[in-house]
Amino acid sequence: MHTDDLIRHLAQGLAPVRRVPSPWSAAASWLLLALIVLGICVAVSGFRHDLAERLMLTEERINLAAALLTGLAAAVAAFQLALPDRSGRWALLPLPFAALWLSGLGWGCLRDLAEDGTLGLGTSFGCLRFIIAFGVPLTAAMLWMTRHAGPIRPAPVAALGGLAAAATASVGLSLVHHLDAAAMVLIWHGGSIAIVTLGAWLLGPRAMRAMT
Repeated sequence: MHTDDLIRHLAQGLAPVRRVPSPWSAAASWLLLALIVLGICVAVSGFRHDLAERLMLTEERINLAAALLTGLAAAVAAFQLALPDRSGRWALLPLPFAALWLSGLGWGCLRDLAEDGTLGLGTSFGCLRFIIAFGVPLTAAMLWMTRHAGPIRPAPVAALGGLAAAATASVGLSLVHHLDAAAMVLIWHGGSIAIVTLGAWLLGPRAMRAMT
């Protein structure tokens, strides 16, 4: 076979390759979707009755900002790791913000213990249901947007996607659900985030490969 004929034969039936969006624009698109979902929830449920009072507390604002930054950083890290030429160190990006959020809640636990002699523990399965209910579809959207990472490193990308979704859902829950005790927030919010992240890490790789 002549070279020209070989080239024509190999070129037949080729489909154009769609370029993957940049990690920053992809993260912005996913965040917009997350904000729309949470906005609908707030519109349906309404803000918690003491939200204005809670936001006057510096500690509360820092904790909310840290949780939101954890979700944003995890989303950016997931889209970065979805590209084969990016360093695995991107997975460390959300850790400082998560540490800030957890340390703020831990300090709140100590404050509650010093002031009231109790941690104010209780059950709140509504928190668990909310974060999982909103975290799972947002995680699925993340997995679909990063499905090209299936053959590369699906587990860390999926886990970061779950963390991004659950942390963002946790922020939305704080706007509509009344929880004063820091220990309850730590247990129920943190536990829900851990469940969604672990589930994404275990099941996400298979889902990403199925989407490709």
